[in-house]
Amino acid sequence: MSEEKTKAELLKEKLFIKKEHTSAVIGEKGNREADSFAEGYMSYLDASKTERESVETALEMAKAGGFTEFDKSVRYPAGSKVYVNNRGKSLILAVIGHKDIKEGVSIAAAHVDSPRLDLKPNPLYEDSDIAYFKTHYYGGIKKYQWTAIPLALHGVIIKADGEEVKVNIGEDAADPKFVITDLLPHLAGNQMRSTMAEGIKGEALNIVIGSRPFDNTEGAEAVKLNILNILYEKYGITEADFLSAELEAVPAFSACDIGFDRSLIGSYGHDDRVCAYPALMAALDCEEPDYTCVTVLTDKEETGSEGNTGLDSKYLEYFICDLASIYGAEGRDVLSASKCLSADVNAAFDPNFPEVFERRNTSFINQGVCITKYTGARGKGGTSDASAEFMGEIRRLLDKEGICWQTGELGKIDEGGGGTVAKYIAHLNVDVVDLGVPVLSMHAPFEVVSKTDVYMAYKAFLAFFSR
Repeated sequence: MSEEKTKAELLKEKLFIKKEHTSAVIGEKGNREADSFAEGYMSYLDASKTERESVETALEMAKAGGFTEFDKSVRYPAGSKVYVNNRGKSLILAVIGHKDIKEGVSIAAAHVDSPRLDLKPNPLYEDSDIAYFKTHYYGGIKKYQWTAIPLALHGVIIKADGEEVKVNIGEDAADPKFVITDLLPHLAGNQMRSTMAEGIKGEALNIVIGSRPFDNTEGAEAVKLNILNILYEKYGITEADFLSAELEAVPAFSACDIGFDRSLIGSYGHDDRVCAYPALMAALDCEEPDYTCVTVLTDKEETGSEGNTGLDSKYLEYFICDLASIYGAEGRDVLSASKCLSADVNAAFDPNFPEVFERRNTSFINQGVCITKYTGARGKGGTSDASAEFMGEIRRLLDKEGICWQTGELGKIDEGGGGTVAKYIAHLNVDVVDLGVPVLSMHAPFEVVSKTDVYMAYKAFLAFFSR
């Protein structure tokens, strides 16, 4: 039989969209590079369970890579690397380029906050000889997923005298863990007849933190007293100090390989650290670019980007204005000429739940980074819709650099929707489109991504900075 391709086959190759497994494109060498890159990413995840820790870890890496604190009175030469630390919860890294700043800058913006459980301002109580922390969930979660799993406690406490106390309990093997209990199935008939949203109430997400009374004596709130005494001896804090604390309960899981072939990564916090880390590494590996490159690791995206460490605030705009003034330019002119990749994830197609996806317009694991032209809900509400011109520019760049990419929407039109920081970047008159990694089990305490997709994200951000 002839192995020559038919006219139809040749025409299909020319005209149809090509969907290929990333491993088939990058080969064994590329797979090894992806696996190596994933090792660094997994270490970053384990060190960065909160937005504060993400910024702290990134800043340590940036300083080791030659970044210095930005001084708006200094005229920096090309190749200079500077940073702005916004309250320890968001970070800007910039590499000064050769081109006139008036020609715009290249921005990659990712968020480093993830869904979690925050302690309430007055969290500690005792009930039936068990001590608990009351929580207020942060971001979009399925509440039932946070029961019956080991939890760790991270954050900071500001004492009455102003001293800062850092807290990180539950990550080391020798550390105690914490947990939210759930009903046994034998008694959960009514619960299991409830909807998933109603099966666990927000006010029932109370974390078990102890059960032994102080000095083994009985009495009202003796268990609570014992816990407060332990905390006082370890940290020097009192119950009132919880009022000036930011304490977050997160899964006490470490990032790990998934699958016999170790091709996937399971972890808490892929959304959106799976884009933050590649964008960070692209900034560290960018040397003397043509356009000034700016990486933003921001906070508060999961709650609408509001607050002074989220991108609905002015801190990025202020930095661009300060940078522009150094070189005699107007900030608004620089922003209007700038381009941005909003580095955020999309939902990967899950064969267990095909009914919520529109398969022709969905991203898939192991098919590369996903370009999301728009997010929002239903009639594109609450989104930035990237222009055809900018989509074309990014498409050409990725093709030129041999980067595996795909497009996708966040499920079927009427199933729900979501948002990213893209609309806040667009508000500054910047051309922007979402580009990120497809994720399985997004917003769960344990999410899954592909190693090759993570590596493609790094290559995409580095190519964007090097254009």
